Amino acid sequence: MDAIRVVLSILLPPVGVFLQVGIGLQFWLNILLTLCGYIPGIVHAVWIIAKR
Repeated sequence: MDAIRVVLSILLPPVGVFLQVGIGLQFWLNILLTLCGYIPGIVHAVWIIAKR
């Protein structure tokens, strides 16, 4: 399942975070990072998935 989340995090970072933690602070932070730049959103999403 983590492999699917990582692939989704690369394609759509907020979706990967949503599948890992749901709608919460990390989800909204990831949306903000993705809007500021696609790469920061990917890095944050992969970090959240790898941390748990």
